[in-house]
Amino acid sequence: MALFLRLILPSVLMLVSLMAADAPSVPKIPDGVVVLSFDDSVASHATLVAPLLKKYGFGATFYITEGFEFIQDKEHYLTWEQIKKLNADGFEIGNHTRAHKSVSTQKSAEIAADLEHIEKRCTENGIPVPTTFSYPGYATSPVAAEVLRARGYRFARAGGARVYDPAKDDPLTLPQAFDSKPASTLEQFKAALAGARNGKIAIMTFHGVPDIRHPWVNTEPAKFEAYMAELKAAGCTVIAMRDLARYLPSPTK
Repeated sequence: MALFLRLILPSVLMLVSLMAADAPSVPKIPDGVVVLSFDDSVASHATLVAPLLKKYGFGATFYITEGFEFIQDKEHYLTWEQIKKLNADGFEIGNHTRAHKSVSTQKSAEIAADLEHIEKRCTENGIPVPTTFSYPGYATSPVAAEVLRARGYRFARAGGARVYDPAKDDPLTLPQAFDSKPASTLEQFKAALAGARNGKIAIMTFHGVPDIRHPWVNTEPAKFEAYMAELKAAGCTVIAMRDLARYLPSPTK
């Protein structure tokens, strides 16, 4: 037995060493990692939000839909020229479906068609095909997750009120830690931010700043500025949804 071990042990150790060398290197998640996400193609994303984020050097994802009055109302909704500028400025453009329908009521072909519409509009405007998604109305479905996975989507944000735990949560049904509403407070924002530690990440959801057409998800500019100042003062790493990939192993095929 001793002779056998002397002969076989060096080979085993070499194999273990090679396997370790081939394993993907994933950075440790620091405390204070925050994802900023903005839904519904609101015009204030370009006029107020993006300039403030650029001032602080923050990343973010803008989730684009052509639902609501996007086609007709170019006072309150983004133009594709503005969306192109957001992309050119380094922000991520994500998919929020063609018409903002709940995926929980749709079949797989309908979901795929709504995703494809925004993908094609991005391509037409020189914007990379989205790889992250925001569920309209936060409603999820197993069918939607399957469609997203098949189309190469890496991350999808749903609803909830807790931090994202990469060790436990499905990347295609990510929870949000904070959902900005008119009654939301800086104290609530700080409480959500406090959960971004010990390997967990806080995903923050916003709509318009302000959101004239959807007042129930409105965020007043002064309040938003206070939230962003808090992130800066806390020394947070503020990223887009796609940037979560840097903290996770590469997906298996």
